[in-house]
Amino acid sequence: MVDRWEMLGALSDPTRQAVLTLIRRRPSTVGEIASRMPVSRPAVSQHLQVLKSAGLVEEERRGTRHYFRLNPKSFAELRAHIDSMWRDALTAFSEFANKEATDHGKRNARTRSTERPRGRSR
Repeated sequence: MVDRWEMLGALSDPTRQAVLTLIRRRPSTVGEIASRMPVSRPAVSQHLQVLKSAGLVEEERRGTRHYFRLNPKSFAELRAHIDSMWRDALTAFSEFANKEATDHGKRNARTRSTERPRGRSR
C-alpha cells in the first residue's frame, strides 16, 4: 500500500491534476498527454513518474508504447481515508456543539435562578 500522504502530495501540483484529468477519460501515452498540455514531453514523463510512484496511475506497455491510466484501487483507498477524516471532523464538531449547547443551557438556568423576580414593586 502506498502512503496516503504521498498520494495527497502528488495531487497538490496543478500540472499533475491536469494530467489526471486527461487520463481519467481514457488511457493515454506520454506523447498524447503532452500534446494537450502546455508543458514538454519530458516534464509530462516526470509528472507521470511522481503519480506512478504515489500509486495514483498505472502504466501498461503495448509494444513500444506506454499507456498511463488511473489506478482505481488507490483512488478508492484515498477516498476512504478522506471520508474517515471528514467523519472524524464532523463528529468532533457535533460533540463540541452539543457541549456548548449544554453549557449554554446551564449558564442560562443559573442566571434565571439568581435573578430577582420581576414583578410589580410595592
